Amino acid sequence: MIGDRLLVAEEVAVALAEGRPVVALESTLISHGLPYPQNLEVARASEAAVRERGAVPATVAIHEGRLLVGLGDSALEALATAPAGSVRKAARPSLAVALADGGWAATTVSATMIAAHAAGIRVFATGGIGGVHRGALGGGALGGTAPMLDISSDLEELGRTPMVVVCAGPKAILDVPATLEYLETHGVPIVTIGQSELPGFYARSSGLASPQTAPNVAGAAAIARVHLELGLGGLLVCVPVPEAEALPGEAARAAVERAVREADAAGIHGPETTPWLLARVGAITNGASVRANTALIVNDARVAGELAVALMG
Repeated sequence: MIGDRLLVAEEVAVALAEGRPVVALESTLISHGLPYPQNLEVARASEAAVRERGAVPATVAIHEGRLLVGLGDSALEALATAPAGSVRKAARPSLAVALADGGWAATTVSATMIAAHAAGIRVFATGGIGGVHRGALGGGALGGTAPMLDISSDLEELGRTPMVVVCAGPKAILDVPATLEYLETHGVPIVTIGQSELPGFYARSSGLASPQTAPNVAGAAAIARVHLELGLGGLLVCVPVPEAEALPGEAARAAVERAVREADAAGIHGPETTPWLLARVGAITNGASVRANTALIVNDARVAGELAVALMG
């Protein structure tokens, strides 16, 4: 049973027992997403943002064969300073391998959802979800024809695990229209707060209409409450990146398109694709995309904290 593998931090366990709001946070952004010390700063800032809104943060990771739900500062630092390649990246398909290995592993969206749900947490904040990679349904980014079926397990997890996931939309490097279609097929509602267009991760708008909208966090919480009561799996709540750090839509799309072409030409594929593209977009934008990314991660945590509190009302 997965419960036998859980190790819930005391603060988190007490909050859950008392019926107080808790927000789960993933750990791959610490070990694989950002360089040190920025990764540690963002992890601490995300936890602080959750607390600021009246909820308890629970960063999730794997260590010594246990799913840790809630990390102390020393554990955050251990992940942030671990040598490159020493921390596994755990998703649903690799969760058992990561637990059997016994070392450190960081949890992606799918693995974090599994652990958080097992602990009784209903709200989870991340930067952007994974999805359908460009060319996954019809060949390479430059117009090939052989499908690669490169689709993140995040999407399947959203379809099966009852949890509210707060993010800035699908990562901009993905095939966003195909990702929306895939989520619809799997019965995952998408609600954007405060605007009619789906956020564009680095940019405030993707140029695509959001399937559903809510005027504010309270409105999103009202939808989430009913969705969870019905037991219909996950719900995706999208929040645009703060305006001060957002990239202009055209600039963001141009940088992503260029990075995708370069990745295709270089033969980058599989698990290497996302980190390679994110790093390349960062270089193309002279760091502006990294600033947007860090801002949206903390902002998503803040909104998730507010939403978790609203769900308790």
